[in-house]
Amino acid sequence: MPHWLQLMSDSLPTLLWAGIRFTVPLTLLSFLLGLILGLITAVTRLFGPASLAMIARFYVWVIRGTPLLVQLFVIFYGLPSVGILLDAFPAALIGFTLNIGAYSSEIIRAVISSVPKGQWEAAYSIGMSWRQAMSRTILPQAARVAVPPLSNTFISLVKDTSLAAAITVPELFQAAQRIVATTYEPLILYIEAALIYLVLSSVLSSLQNRLEKRFARYGGMMESNR
Repeated sequence: MPHWLQLMSDSLPTLLWAGIRFTVPLTLLSFLLGLILGLITAVTRLFGPASLAMIARFYVWVIRGTPLLVQLFVIFYGLPSVGILLDAFPAALIGFTLNIGAYSSEIIRAVISSVPKGQWEAAYSIGMSWRQAMSRTILPQAARVAVPPLSNTFISLVKDTSLAAAITVPELFQAAQRIVATTYEPLILYIEAALIYLVLSSVLSSLQNRLEKRFARYGGMMESNR
């Protein structure tokens, strides 16, 4: 067996274990929490009082206007200077959640705004409250439009978790870095890590396509029933 293939074979279990133990949980938790934060931020900007809407806009402006790596460094290396100490994984989780929250809020805000006003009027005409109209009429319609951009955000997050290595989270990429430090074979190990990310992204892209088709069929059924 060639040396490079033997090295990749030997290191694969370590890289996969790091991905299962850290990369996957970090991605899923960050996206879920970020999506909740994004929904709250979007609704606040659209329907909240002016003071809260201003805070939400400021949060989105700061997060979208600064690099994710800098945000992680501020949380992990900067906050200890004011007495706030965080372990690497919680710091990464907070950083990714805040980042996803800001970007997803813009997506959610746009798709909610794209729902015709007539849908609100129809919901109110049958006695729905604002909360009922939002949860039963507006959000289901907005969700179909939001699936593609939110799916892309999720796939990008899978790759962005490699930045967590910079704050010592032992995820997939840092596992590759540690093996490189002992084998002195950076090209082989980094290509292997890239291939793993490529496989993950390809699988998620395939799932995204299926999800989009399912929502498209559901949307067509809804239109035909009107």
